[in-house]
Amino acid sequence: MKPVVGATPRVVKSEQEWRAELGPEEYAVLRQAGTERPFTGEYTDTKTTGVYECRACGAELFRSDTKFESHCGWPSFYDPADSDAVLLREDRTMGMKRIEVLCGSCHSHLGHVFEGEGYATPTDQRYCINSISLKLTPQE
Repeated sequence: MKPVVGATPRVVKSEQEWRAELGPEEYAVLRQAGTERPFTGEYTDTKTTGVYECRACGAELFRSDTKFESHCGWPSFYDPADSDAVLLREDRTMGMKRIEVLCGSCHSHLGHVFEGEGYATPTDQRYCINSISLKLTPQE
């Protein structure tokens, strides 16, 4: 897994615009790289078929057919919807080295990706994503 970050987001707004559009908890996670408490998010145990979009900009990020039960307290996916859906960058906060997952469109914080944990997924990756960063559009 090679972390990369694109130069300029496709969706660009001022922090004032983001604050006006997002609730305080959404802003804290999406724009300030916060984390919701484990096992509290609305999509942690969801099995609904559909598309998971960025709550900040509406870009398609993940599909329900790549969601799996990791029992970690946050929704987990093994692959983004397409190669440009997310960006990855090194995160050395909290005294550890992790890979942060950002929306490829607006560069909002989504969560982190881990690999080599032994889950029976095709990619051996776990995109651990905050529910509050997502909006599920169910398929009919």
